[in-house]
Amino acid sequence: MNDVLHTLRCIGHADLSRIAATAGRPETDVESDLIDLAVDGLATRSMGTWGLTEAGRAAAGEATAAELDALGARATVTTAYETFLKLNPELLDLCSLWQLRDDTIDPARVLDRFTDLNRRVQPVLEALPRLGRYRQRLDAALRSARAGALEELTDSLTSYHVVWFQLHEDLLLTLGIPRT
Repeated sequence: MNDVLHTLRCIGHADLSRIAATAGRPETDVESDLIDLAVDGLATRSMGTWGLTEAGRAAAGEATAAELDALGARATVTTAYETFLKLNPELLDLCSLWQLRDDTIDPARVLDRFTDLNRRVQPVLEALPRLGRYRQRLDAALRSARAGALEELTDSLTSYHVVWFQLHEDLLLTLGIPRT
């Protein structure tokens, strides 16, 4: 499956640098893939951002389903998604706690809770090889936050919260579950 096609399906419209960072590939390679997708009528560029056409969304869905079936991983990903759903409310609570914090909230304690959650989500990230890139991105957000860039918990496009949301979207798309 084309990882750029899938990345766009998960993140929606984005500029080249964000697509490349999310896909974990060099911008020049991603740009070449985007141009190929555009030539094939699967992607379009408007006002500096790339997005999928209806045909691109359909192609991404078909490719994801084919990948899942070829790997025989539907049951594994379903189990991973069930685990994710148990962890998701905790992540949402942590993000709310962080965003609404006052002087009584200890940032180190919140970071410890994010770190514990990150440890517990690891089995989900092993359900498919391509989910491993989320491990790298979640870990990077936590490292940055621990180094003082606290916006990497909830307040940037590379934040733990944003990457978690993209993982959620990826799992939904992989299993063909509509977002409700």
